[in-house]
Amino acid sequence: MPGTDTDISIDSFRPGDEGEIVDLILSIQREEFGMAISLQDQPDLSSIAEFYQTGAGGFWVARASGRIVGTIALKDIGGSAGALRKMFVAEAHRGAAGVAARLLEQLLASARSSGVRRIYLGTAAVLTAAHRFYEKNGFVRLAPDELPASFPRMAVDTIFYTIELE
Repeated sequence: MPGTDTDISIDSFRPGDEGEIVDLILSIQREEFGMAISLQDQPDLSSIAEFYQTGAGGFWVARASGRIVGTIALKDIGGSAGALRKMFVAEAHRGAAGVAARLLEQLLASARSSGVRRIYLGTAAVLTAAHRFYEKNGFVRLAPDELPASFPRMAVDTIFYTIELE
């Protein structure tokens, strides 16, 4: 049945995925949440492999019936730390479908195996369901001044979280 986690695969980013990734992320940011953000505001999306797939970093996509329905990225920021970025799931695949949980599991497993011990993330205030998801999965809020200097901040992010990995 569509929307169940049995028809979802989690794969590493591959060249050629860019168009679907940009379409998914921008539609969620702009159309669903009314955020004034453009592709130009997110240069990482124009160089995913170079920006994310270095060091302990990675970029993963969730696919349903061959189409990208979710994304998540880990940016290696040095000092055994990473930044969780670009966590987006198409509305039809949220909740019970388990796509977000599977993407996060992939990122955390990869981070642990690469020696990452702490992950930070920033999110917009309007994304309240995301706040609940991160808190349910062990992330704790922190003040902006507690972020490491190497953390890549986006202007739309006003709420920050961290998790320590075992």
